[in-house]
Amino acid sequence: MIRTARDEDAAAIHAIYAPSITEGVATFETELPGVDVMRERIRVRLQHYPWLVWEESGDVLAYAYAGRFRERAAYDWIAETSIYVHAGAYRRGIARRLYGVLLDAMKLQGITQAVGVITLPGTVSVAMHEKMGFTPAGVWRQSGYKLGQWWDVGVWQKLLLPAVSPPCPVVPYPMMAGTSALRRLLAEGPASTN
Repeated sequence: MIRTARDEDAAAIHAIYAPSITEGVATFETELPGVDVMRERIRVRLQHYPWLVWEESGDVLAYAYAGRFRERAAYDWIAETSIYVHAGAYRRGIARRLYGVLLDAMKLQGITQAVGVITLPGTVSVAMHEKMGFTPAGVWRQSGYKLGQWWDVGVWQKLLLPAVSPPCPVVPYPMMAGTSALRRLLAEGPASTN
C-alpha cells in the first residue's frame, strides 16, 4: 500500500535511511539525525510537498519525497526528489512504483519539473531515473567528501507538465489530501512509470 507518511513512520524511515548515512553515499549527511529529527523533517516537508511510504503488513519498506529545489520564488515549479528502499525490499519494483506515484502527485500539485541528484556512479539509481524518463542535466565534480574520498554528483531532470505563462500557483500537498484524484492515485498507483 502506498500512503502519505505519518508521524509514527519516523522510526521506520530513520532505520531505512541510516545505512545510507553510515555506510553509503546516497546522501552526504554524515551523522544520524535521530527519530525525533526525522519526524520533524516529515512534518515540515508535508506542509508543501508529498512524502509517501510503501507499507506491507504494517511495515514501511520504502519512502519517497519531494522538496524545494532552491529558495528563490522563480523555482517554485521545480522540486527535488528522493527515494530510499529497505535493503530487504530491493529488486521488487517498489522503487519504480512508489517514485511513479510521487511524480504523479507532484503533477497534481502543478509542479512542472522533478530533479534527481545522484552520487556517482550510482548505477542502480541512474538506471531507474532514466527508465522513468529523467535525462542527464549535468555533473557537479568532486562536490562531496565522504567515506574517505571525493564524489561527483549527477543531476537528472524530468519534465512533468508543460511550462505555461503565467504558471498557476503550486497547490500545497495538504490541500490535496482529501481529493479523489490523490486517493485514486495512492490506491491505484502511477499512470505509468516513465
